[in-house]
Amino acid sequence: MKKIMVSAMMLLAASFASNSQTMNNPNTNLSIAPIEQLNLTQEWDKVFPKSDKVDHSKVTFVNRYGITLVADMYTPKGISGKLPAIAVSGPFGAVKEQSSGLYAQQLAERGYLTIAFDPSFTGESGGNPRRVASPDINVEDFSAAVDFLSTQPNVDVDRIGILGVCGWGGIAIEAAINDPRIKATVASTMYDMTRVSANGYFDSEDSKEQRNAKRLAMAKQRTEDYRNGAYTRAGGVVDSLPDDAPQFVKDYHAYYKTPRGFHPRSGNSTDGWNATSALPFVNFKFFEYADELDNAVLIVHGDQAHSYYFGKDTFAKLKGDNKQMLTIKGASHCDLYDQIDIIPFDEIAAFYKENLK
Repeated sequence: MKKIMVSAMMLLAASFASNSQTMNNPNTNLSIAPIEQLNLTQEWDKVFPKSDKVDHSKVTFVNRYGITLVADMYTPKGISGKLPAIAVSGPFGAVKEQSSGLYAQQLAERGYLTIAFDPSFTGESGGNPRRVASPDINVEDFSAAVDFLSTQPNVDVDRIGILGVCGWGGIAIEAAINDPRIKATVASTMYDMTRVSANGYFDSEDSKEQRNAKRLAMAKQRTEDYRNGAYTRAGGVVDSLPDDAPQFVKDYHAYYKTPRGFHPRSGNSTDGWNATSALPFVNFKFFEYADELDNAVLIVHGDQAHSYYFGKDTFAKLKGDNKQMLTIKGASHCDLYDQIDIIPFDEIAAFYKENLK
């Protein structure tokens, strides 16, 4: 029996060694290299003006699931040597030509090398089917961005942070819990997508019966999608607005459905996510180990945002004197998407300066 066990262990060890060699062999399909052919837009097609203080370029990188992600890189002009770097994404359902690109450009003006990336399955990034979200893969997207930044010759590998807007604020904090290489995290006007998917707004649907009704509806939708051979889209921000629309829906409309923030690749501006995208978020909880996050976090939220409770409740779960919450008086949720006179960019940059060193 001992000989059999020893032989099995040796076979397993040989298998690991073989796999390790295979993964490092660039001639195999297991090598870490882009495999998707993507068509990238070269002209400036952002919803914000281009800054003359930074250089802009398109870059690509691959996540752990083999999906090629596309990002805009913003590099401050006139600064040499190894720079601190920040990866930015969000809002949930948006693209890098919208809010995340604005944040990235503003931080580049303040001396950081930044990338604003499209998540898996969205925008210019790869992955199929299109317009599907995943709490696991989207957390991985941030770590893949850190992989990429860590290998750039002009990036200081010990000074890498991330920033998430809206739903990507919660994803950013979850990524930081999982990835200690992320030295500092900012969550702006954040959502906890797992909480809102499972419990509804303000936890108004927090019951077994209501969650099971959601699961059943999406399970039935899966059958229909499979039968039809296509994924049904849930619809983006409503258009036109009903008279009795809540204020936060009006705020979304004012951003995504007007020249202020409309972009044709944005699901929020057009036809939304696949209708079954919420399934994994209903059954997944962010921040289970939030009290174990050692590295720095800054949560920025407006006190007039319908989402303010996400920021406050998440902040309460964080431990340590390097955790901060900055409340912007009078600001709504969407004010922190693009209102440069309201978004506290100088304070955000100061937070990174303090914690990326």
